[in-house]
Amino acid sequence: MMIKKKKIAILGSTGSIGKTLLNIIDKDKNKFEIKLLTANKNYLELLKQSKKFKVKHIIITDRICFEKLKILNKNKNLKIYNNYDSINLIIKKKLDYTMSSIVGIEGLAPTIKIIKYTKKIAIANKESIICGWNLIKNEIKKYKTSFVPVDSEHFSIWYALKNAKIKNIKKIFLTASGGPLLNLSKKKIKNITIKDVISHPNWSMGKKISIDSSTMMNKVFEIIEAKNIFNLSYDQLGIVIHPKSYVHAIINFNDGMINIVAHETTMDIPIFNSLHNNKKFFNNLNKMNIKKLNNLDFQKINKIKFPMLKILNQIPYQISLFETVVVSANDELVRLYLINKIKYNEIYPKLIKILSLKEFIKLKKVKPHSVSEIMKLDKYVRLKINTKSVYS
Repeated sequence: MMIKKKKIAILGSTGSIGKTLLNIIDKDKNKFEIKLLTANKNYLELLKQSKKFKVKHIIITDRICFEKLKILNKNKNLKIYNNYDSINLIIKKKLDYTMSSIVGIEGLAPTIKIIKYTKKIAIANKESIICGWNLIKNEIKKYKTSFVPVDSEHFSIWYALKNAKIKNIKKIFLTASGGPLLNLSKKKIKNITIKDVISHPNWSMGKKISIDSSTMMNKVFEIIEAKNIFNLSYDQLGIVIHPKSYVHAIINFNDGMINIVAHETTMDIPIFNSLHNNKKFFNNLNKMNIKKLNNLDFQKINKIKFPMLKILNQIPYQISLFETVVVSANDELVRLYLINKIKYNEIYPKLIKILSLKEFIKLKKVKPHSVSEIMKLDKYVRLKINTKSVYS
C-alpha cells in the first residue's frame, strides 16, 4: 500500500526552528514531501537542504545571494525564486502543513501570503502574531486553515486548552527563566558584556532573542501574543520566574483546578507535535527525568530589576499599530547595542523615550489594515531611532 505523503513548506528553513523541523522530518522521510524551502541570505545551507530532501522549489530573498545561488546551482530540476510573490507559481494544490519561522517582522507578509495555500500553519514568528494578528486571523478564517502556535509557552497553552473553554480560565501564567541576569546585582548588570548577556542558562538561542530574554522583553511579547491568540484580557495573564524552565505554562481554571504544562527545554517537542497532531509517540519523551520536576522553584518576578515589564501597561487591549512601534523600536535598539552604539542599560530608557512620542501614542487607537502599513511604520520607527536627537 502506497503511503500518501504530507506536503510541507518551511518558511525560514535555515534558522534554528527550520533546522529542527527538518531533523524531525528526516526521521520519517518517506511520510513527507517538501514542496518549498525559503531563506533570506543563507544560500549555501538552503542549497544543501534542497539536495538532501529533494526539494524542487526554493526562495532566497536577498538579491545578491539569489544571484550567487543561481550560479552555484547545478541541479536543472531545482527552481530558484527571489521573492514570495512566486508562491502561486510553486503551490498548485493545498499543502498539508506549513511552518512559518522567518525571524523578525519580515515574516509577516510571507506568513499571510501562504495561509491560503495550506491546510495547517504553524507560526513561530512572534512579530507576526503581535503586529498583524488581526490580518492573520482573517486569512485563517477565510481559507479555513488550522493554526498552531509554536513558541513553547503558547504551544503549551494551546495543547492544554484543546478540551477546555476560554471562559473557564481564571488566569494563565507564562514562565520566565530570568535569563543570565536573574541573580546578578545592579552593579554587575551595569558592566555586563554582550557575551554574558547572550549566554542563556537553559536555552540555545540567537543573539537578539537572548538579549530580549535578559531584559524580559520576550515576556512582554509573549503576553501580547497570548492575549491575541487566546482572546484573553491582560488581567488574565501573568508571569512567574521559573529558573529551571521545565514548566512552560500554568493554567488556573475558575473551578479551582490548576493545569501545569511541562516538557524538556527543547523546541523539538512543540515542533514535533505541531507536525504530527499527537498521533504518534515522540521518540525522546523519556528524555526528561521526572526528578527534574522536584522543587519547581517558582518565584515572584522583580519588576524593579526587570523594568521592561512595565511596558505592558502601555499596550492597548485592542490590537493596534502601537505594537509595531514597540517591536520595531526594541529590535532596533538591540541592534544598536550589539554593534556597541549604545550600552545595555540604555535599551530600556531609550525605548521608553521612543514610546512616549505623541506621534506613536496616538497609534494606540489605530488598527492595522494592511501588511504594507505595518512595514512602512517599522521602517519609519527605525529611522526615527537613528536620528541623533533620539538615541544620542
